[in-house]
Amino acid sequence: MEKSEQFQFTIEAGKTERHYWMDLWRYRELFYILAWRDIAVRYKQTIIGILWAVIRPLLTMIIFVVVFDKIAKLPSEGVPYPIFVFAAMLPWTFFSSAFADASNSLIGNANLISKVYFPRLIIPAASVIVAVVDFMISFVILIALMVWYHYWPDWQLLTLPLFLLLGFFTALGAGLFVASLNVKYRDFRFVIPFIVQLGLYISPVGFSSTIVPEQYRVFYYLNPMVGVIDGFRWAISGGKTALNTTELGIAISIITLLCLVGVIHFRKTEKTFADVI
Repeated sequence: MEKSEQFQFTIEAGKTERHYWMDLWRYRELFYILAWRDIAVRYKQTIIGILWAVIRPLLTMIIFVVVFDKIAKLPSEGVPYPIFVFAAMLPWTFFSSAFADASNSLIGNANLISKVYFPRLIIPAASVIVAVVDFMISFVILIALMVWYHYWPDWQLLTLPLFLLLGFFTALGAGLFVASLNVKYRDFRFVIPFIVQLGLYISPVGFSSTIVPEQYRVFYYLNPMVGVIDGFRWAISGGKTALNTTELGIAISIITLLCLVGVIHFRKTEKTFADVI
């Protein structure tokens, strides 16, 4: 009989810490598996399946059209109001879903965290991918609205992935920070829906940023989703809506800071996850 091969493993203290960022690449298959699992779980045992990704922003758009267009008569900067609203609903729904999923992702994977080693950052990052899929499905409705109103974008549409990327990092940075807090302080699971609901009303989803009084715009621009949403509208409208470069610059700066703070705080508390969770 042939002798079985013998393997020798060396466990070196602190090794995983020194190779943490390389491990993110080494464990990329785990990222794919978790992302696919989250996508499958989202629509498992649902009656209408992926149509939920369409119904939620569509119903919200209808409510906003009735309240802000038919009743309040708010301006839409020359863009058909349903397109004006839905172009803002897409990035907002993407952000709110990605932020909520990332914030609760560690709690939902408690068993996995307590058993094996892998860079924990993979979990919230994978959960954000579900929102990307929802976004792509909902984008079909926006195309249908454009066809219905005979409204066609221009070259600015090519910049749309850049604004989607900004929304991705906004959700990921905020999600990492809140996810790490959520492990220790479970009260945050009640705070997350409140943050999302409040953000909907202080972001330019149902209205144009041009109606915000000048004296309040400095504080208004501190919301990074303002720049992301207005950027989406600018890209979809073919440049008809305003793109404030100051607003966009502030948004990029805040998103960068948000990601840095989120990653630093997540890494600082990551060692305690297995013990606390």
